[in-house]
Amino acid sequence: MTRRSYFRPRHGLGPCAVCAISLLPLAVAAQQSITVTGRSVPAALTGFADVPASQSPMQVGSFSAALLADSGARQLADLTRLDAAASDAYNSEGYWSALAVRGYVLDNRGNYRRDGLPIHGETWLPLATKERVELLAGTSGQQSGTSSPGGLVNLVVKRPTAQRLLAVQLEARDAGTVTAGFDWSDRTGPESRLGWRLNAGASRLQPETRDAEGQARWLALAAEWRLAGGSVLEAEFEHHLRSQPSVPGLSLFGDSVPDPRRIDPRTNLNAQAWSQPVVFEGNTASLRWRHTLTGNWALVAHGVMQRLHTDDRVAFPFGCDDGANGYRADRFCSDGRHDLYDYRSDGERRRTWALEARAEGRTALAGSSQHWALGVQRHRVDEALPDQAFNYSGQGQVGVAAALPAAPELAPGSATQRAETASSAFVRARLTWDAWPEWQLWTGARHTRLARNSSRDGQPYEQGFTTPWLALQWAPTLGLRVYGSLGQGVESEVVPNRPQTYRNAGQVLPALRSRQQELGLKYSDNGIELGATLFDIRRPQAQDRCDPAAAAAGCIREVGARARHRGLQAQAGARSGRWDLRASAMLLSARIESNDHALMASNRAVNVPERSLKLGLTREWSGTPGLSVSAGVVHEGRRTVLPGETLQLPSWTRIDLGARWTMATAAGPMTWRLGLDNATDRRAWRESPYQFGHSWLFPLAPRTLRASLDWRL
Repeated sequence: MTRRSYFRPRHGLGPCAVCAISLLPLAVAAQQSITVTGRSVPAALTGFADVPASQSPMQVGSFSAALLADSGARQLADLTRLDAAASDAYNSEGYWSALAVRGYVLDNRGNYRRDGLPIHGETWLPLATKERVELLAGTSGQQSGTSSPGGLVNLVVKRPTAQRLLAVQLEARDAGTVTAGFDWSDRTGPESRLGWRLNAGASRLQPETRDAEGQARWLALAAEWRLAGGSVLEAEFEHHLRSQPSVPGLSLFGDSVPDPRRIDPRTNLNAQAWSQPVVFEGNTASLRWRHTLTGNWALVAHGVMQRLHTDDRVAFPFGCDDGANGYRADRFCSDGRHDLYDYRSDGERRRTWALEARAEGRTALAGSSQHWALGVQRHRVDEALPDQAFNYSGQGQVGVAAALPAAPELAPGSATQRAETASSAFVRARLTWDAWPEWQLWTGARHTRLARNSSRDGQPYEQGFTTPWLALQWAPTLGLRVYGSLGQGVESEVVPNRPQTYRNAGQVLPALRSRQQELGLKYSDNGIELGATLFDIRRPQAQDRCDPAAAAAGCIREVGARARHRGLQAQAGARSGRWDLRASAMLLSARIESNDHALMASNRAVNVPERSLKLGLTREWSGTPGLSVSAGVVHEGRRTVLPGETLQLPSWTRIDLGARWTMATAAGPMTWRLGLDNATDRRAWRESPYQFGHSWLFPLAPRTLRASLDWRL
């Protein structure tokens, strides 16, 4: 297939080489720096909306639309280049984003939020319609009830602006991806009480990976009506559609990790004539009403509904018969051969809705003040998964083109219907004493009634539980805060619906209660923000119990292990003169404690980097108003490849370079951006997720040139 390029060939970048060379001193300086960064942000995810996140006893990062544009971020997976707490967890081109926070993989049903309310994460979530993305690292039980203990991701949608806005965006990448969009906001009526904002755009997707061309489009409309008497009514709707073939990962070659320098990172094993694109289509709408009462109290009612349609198809590489070693499902053969399966799941439907009502306010009693939030929430997820195909097609080999026959026959009775309803009541409070103003007590608790049902086992599951949280914060001097916190979280586990692998396929397991301790320090003054957190998270974990003597009968997945993640997370931000620094770092020990540990060579958690550093350095260019250059460094340490084994991926470091120039025109300011991601074309394995009983390897994306224009008219 002949591929068009909108820029010069990879090894003939021409003028961009001059740009890259001019930025190399910044990259070297960034590599030598040991400072780590953060930013003060609104506190949507903390649950205490009246306090900035920089003053709260928890770690919340915020990534604005401008920062995402500067870094070239297109999807949630790109947060891994901006925050050390976030790492990849099976991030494949053409598929939905999967994140791990503090080493724990986020749950698609419980860890993603839209303006604070839960949504489903198994879809493409466009960032072009978002004002910012927030990432909470730490216990999430008091905010969400059921969720992974790593943290939460919150998407803040674009709302009407105070002043008129009209902007046009264009972007191109050197493989041929082209994106165009616009952003339009205005107000009307008496005192400009009625405001609206419209976002729309489309992309022709032609990524670096071969045979993965596709298309995407999005449309979002938000409205705000400021009513008389202190009320505000907000409504918004978003439609998205993306169609693109997904790119499955590679794997171990026998008992070894293949040399990434000998594997083309553009390889796509989903390159059969019958391969079809994965289609994500979604419609999301929300309505929020806020009324301010006398006496520093407010009432909020908020609802969201999300409807998703997915066609999931791929030529899926899985396992290999390696001669003397027999069939091994968790890797390829030593020469890169692998079995290839025709997987099809057309017409998956997921519906999510959530309603929340709460009161927020302040009271004073006995020489102290109390800030309260009390409310109720009801959240439901319905999943209708169709009959699927997962049929053997033939054997392929990495680096060798092989035309294999399609095998689209569906397996009757493989469809699954799942439903989950969570009803909760919560209370959050912040107490301050007049006699000891430097001390604050933060506390919260959420009681949740959870009901789940699956057509696979036919047995409904119900449980009630309470997830408390407590923190004590001390501010000895202006700008300095020290805190300690204790919290709990709960999540619900469902055995994968694969009867050929699990004897209890589709079963809902008992709820898993996690516990977290955290000790942190924050400093904020004169444009400098510093933070460091020690954390310890313990979480029960499901594991597979298999009888080698009866392998054909399948395994049982049960709760029989515990994951313990302990680490140090740090961030800082500073601006001095023409220099601006933003970075974060984390050291993480992730271990699995199990009764079967005596049979394991290692208890390290799979696909969790032992250390990470994300650093960005920007300098305004003297003599040219509006011009700045930047360098970013992303470093991740070793990752364990297989459960219970010592095999690891080596650490890797990637350097990204960029420039931004904002120029004034008669029509309005124009912002040009130029980026060179993976400037040294580093070859390495980016991550090693272990899913479906198989070890996957995903490479770093090759060097990519991107250019964009944001013109505000």
